[in-house]
Amino acid sequence: MENWIGIGIWIVMGAAIGLAMKGLVKLPNETSGHSMILAVLGAFGAVIGGMLGVGIFEFDDPLALSLGGMVSAAVFAAFIGWTYRWGVKGLI
Repeated sequence: MENWIGIGIWIVMGAAIGLAMKGLVKLPNETSGHSMILAVLGAFGAVIGGMLGVGIFEFDDPLALSLGGMVSAAVFAAFIGWTYRWGVKGLI
């Protein structure tokens, strides 16, 4: 049950980080919207990053609420949000 709570925290944290990217990364000719896309991409990035972090850093005792899982979830969610804001969004 503890791992499901950790994954839920990753999802909420990733969505919040994805929405924070909208405020942090300003684009000069920005269209309105894209908040839901950023929240979903942030949550997706946090889950993938959290799983990678738990697999790499917490190999002996794999818990979602570990330091490695939380830090890598935050870093990967920020990376995915930043990539969307600067890379993919610039192509559209």
